[in-house]
Amino acid sequence: MQVDTFIAVGENIHCTRIYKVGGKFVKEQPDGSWAICYRAGDEVRKLPVPDVFVGAGDWENGKVKHCAVAIWQGNYGTGDAQVAGVDYIQQLAKRQAAADASYLDINVDEFSTDVAERVKLMQWTVNVTQEAVSIPMSIDSSNEEILKAGLEACDTTRGRPMVNSVSLERQDAIAVAAEHKAVVIASAAGEAGLPANTEERMANLDRLIPMLKTAGFADGDLHIDPLVFPISVDGNNGNGFIDAVAMIRKRFGADVHIVAGLSNVSFGMPGRKLINQVFTHMAVAKGADGGIVDPMQINAKILSGLDADAEGFQLAHDLLTGKDDYGMNYITASREGKF
Repeated sequence: MQVDTFIAVGENIHCTRIYKVGGKFVKEQPDGSWAICYRAGDEVRKLPVPDVFVGAGDWENGKVKHCAVAIWQGNYGTGDAQVAGVDYIQQLAKRQAAADASYLDINVDEFSTDVAERVKLMQWTVNVTQEAVSIPMSIDSSNEEILKAGLEACDTTRGRPMVNSVSLERQDAIAVAAEHKAVVIASAAGEAGLPANTEERMANLDRLIPMLKTAGFADGDLHIDPLVFPISVDGNNGNGFIDAVAMIRKRFGADVHIVAGLSNVSFGMPGRKLINQVFTHMAVAKGADGGIVDPMQINAKILSGLDADAEGFQLAHDLLTGKDDYGMNYITASREGKF
């Protein structure tokens, strides 16, 4: 399948993102300190992990939020550590832009519980990211004040920013997005929870989309998110999402966009990259034209190059369509190193 255009909302500058302590990227240094190792071209660089992260709850559980480390160093570090914090964020941005990201999603919600601090850090992160790339930003926060701060920091000469996201649960974000002339990710979430099936997705969107039209948003400003749920929880979650994509395209027309956090489908499964790519391939075939993804793993070129006849593709496809009960064939093949 040839994919000419794919709207990749790069998901990597996000304070929820974690690395394993002692794993491939987070290594103990000769002096007993810790650093996050990352690449800038062919050069390996190091981002020191400050003491405030070492010994904290996440660390004790073997995890560290690497973007949060970079933002902390960029704002509270000194000397080379501060420089590394800025560089780390900018390298994340450059790699995503080079992989044809259309937007970069920025989220600092899990940095701390202090709203004033997060307002400052959202603006800092947007500014630092914009220094490195020329594409527009996607501002991602559950807090209206932080959302506004991020949008105010956006350079609109590079294109309209994006709000991630508006929904029946977050109707106040519609006015914020309209005020700042942003495009929006319109989520199928309900006022009191997530939809249980395709019918609930569509019922929620049937209420939300008219609100957005009334607020002045055109079809092309809407990036509709049908919501992706893990295949490991329910073997029919893949089919439910794909059905919703087809229904959205039919109901709302050719000019709206359809995006989603596509990697959610593979939580709890081995070989997540393959599952995510095959799932995206399936979604695009039914009318989706984008996703909140790692653009280095999912973009138009990668999707066009997938071999639908390959064993790995077929195994992932069977998993995602419910033909592989409990994913046993896929899991077995993964353990045997078949893909």
